Amino acid sequence: MEFESTIGISKVVLVQPSIYGDDNSCLLDALKAIGTGSGRGVVGINLDTIDMSTLEAWHKLGVRGVRLNLKSTDVQFTEESLKDLLKRYADVIRPLDWVLELFIGMEAMPILESAAGSLGVRTVIAHCGAPKLPVVNDTVYPLDPYKLLGFQSLVNLLQSGNTWIKFSAAYRFDPDPEMRGIEAIACELLKKAGNRVVFASDWPHTRFDGLDVRPFVERCMDWTDAAGLTEEVFALNAQELWK
Repeated sequence: MEFESTIGISKVVLVQPSIYGDDNSCLLDALKAIGTGSGRGVVGINLDTIDMSTLEAWHKLGVRGVRLNLKSTDVQFTEESLKDLLKRYADVIRPLDWVLELFIGMEAMPILESAAGSLGVRTVIAHCGAPKLPVVNDTVYPLDPYKLLGFQSLVNLLQSGNTWIKFSAAYRFDPDPEMRGIEAIACELLKKAGNRVVFASDWPHTRFDGLDVRPFVERCMDWTDAAGLTEEVFALNAQELWK
């Protein structure tokens, strides 16, 4: 909790880093130390080996979701194979009322929109939807986010009521130092579905060692203050999402 205290956060959701695969030992140890009063967790699982007794034991520690990384791992999928994979994950976690967290590119949102309604679980999309933003020198600002492939489907998902999105890791996707691309996305999402947005720090910022996240936190607060949604994005929406 030492890092979180530097940005004024007292309750956290720890998310399994992709580099650890389905070895959740570090995360589970951290949850034991933090306690269920202040901590929740999102684990990685192997669908072929996981069993319900293990999931139930993790639930008692504060685990409330599983993470599926389809972006940085360059997983190749078709519409049919993605729908099948999401259903398999949803079938495993549904009895525990867990959340399915997806790191997936914005260009795949139309497929996700088609599949999400039948999953029967809450979903949360990581890292602002992982958009493919244009090169800064070739972009006219303010950016129109609806020109990004998948953005309308993302809005539709959030407005459907069972999908949330994390404002996190803008520096991974926006080549503009002023984050004007992510800002256009963030402000439109706050306007269209502010009750489905949660903040996430992306700590410890893998591949961005030494990053000072406070400027991003401050920008998020600027956006949410302007929308009148700071308490929702930094607290209330997460409480609803993670129960």
